[in-house]
Amino acid sequence: MASPIPRGLKQVLQKSPNDIVILSSLRTAVTRAKKGGFKDAYPEELLASVLRATLKANPNLDPALIEECTIGSVLQELGGAKAGRMAQIHAGFPNTVPFNTINRQCSSGLAAITAVANGIRAGSVDIGVGGGMESMTRNYGSRAIPTVLWPELKESHSQDAQDCIMPMGLTSENVAKRYGISRADQDAFAVESHAKASAAQKAGRFSGIVPTTTKSYSAENPDAPPQDVTVTQDDGIRHGLSLEKVAALKPAFAADGASTAGNSSQVSDGAAAALLMRRSTAEELGLSGSIKARWVASAVAGCAPDEMGIGPAVAIPKLLQSVGVTVPEVGVWEINEAFASQALYSVRKLGIDEAKVNPNGGAIAIGHPLGATGARQLADLLPELERSGQDIGVVSMCIGTGMGMAGMFVRE
Repeated sequence: MASPIPRGLKQVLQKSPNDIVILSSLRTAVTRAKKGGFKDAYPEELLASVLRATLKANPNLDPALIEECTIGSVLQELGGAKAGRMAQIHAGFPNTVPFNTINRQCSSGLAAITAVANGIRAGSVDIGVGGGMESMTRNYGSRAIPTVLWPELKESHSQDAQDCIMPMGLTSENVAKRYGISRADQDAFAVESHAKASAAQKAGRFSGIVPTTTKSYSAENPDAPPQDVTVTQDDGIRHGLSLEKVAALKPAFAADGASTAGNSSQVSDGAAAALLMRRSTAEELGLSGSIKARWVASAVAGCAPDEMGIGPAVAIPKLLQSVGVTVPEVGVWEINEAFASQALYSVRKLGIDEAKVNPNGGAIAIGHPLGATGARQLADLLPELERSGQDIGVVSMCIGTGMGMAGMFVRE
């Protein structure tokens, strides 16, 4: 006789008219900042592409019924609010659909999806779009604006306050030194990320990618007219990357450090978006056959800013406790690889089976377009749940200044 399903897991798997369901989860390719396919694209251009694709993927939905569009954005001027609103309307959304952006740094894409889901749960929204956009080519390190404007903060009596502006690479070194994550293990983790992403790309597993056409200018001939290019694949993946090559790289953040350009996430450009609604709404509109998954819950937790990378290790337990699910009951984990050090620490701390973590590679191979990453992870998680026959997936990431976020999704 089969073992009884634990009470928490049973409740998570049980369907309800009030479920927050996902009808589509799409993304652009993720490309290398300043070098890749989107080097000349604008973040709002990438957003318009996935929003247009979202409408195309749901042709039987009247766009006027969408009641909210929330997009994560970290680096853009004014949080991307004006340009994002313009992109939304340009993509075909009527001007009656509200728009806003959200910035919880590296978790912004997941935070946006969560905000829409919570609006549906609260009853203030029936249908919404959540996602994220980022062009690190255009906005990363391009503006000479001080991070801290109030001088007293730099002399704050609180070390945690001072550590909020610690370079992310140094927080990675802190995690490695404090918790014994060796350089060799970080390098091996990075090589494996590329190997998994390479295999996934060759097998066509990144089915959530939508082709995006943009302009590309020649670096060799700046006077040449731009060419139209259609980007369909992530271009940061290194096929056949060897451990020897990664191990030969010099530390990037500290002379005696272990974090390198090879075992850290790539600076990237990309966008992603998901369409959510209440299950009863989908049924009323005759769209229940298009349901891909459902959102269960999300959780955010804080940690010390100088080791911000441990964020998943504090957010995931909070999430699992809230829904009554245990670590072994999760079938697929999408844990953002900001740095190999913090991803490895989080996986080991929580006792997660490494075979279930980022089965198609993570940010070290694919890239980390800050505001879009959480939504990108979801776009890759859902096809993998379907392919592998797993029911439950978790998306999680660390957050600069000392936080972590995690969200749980169930395959339909």
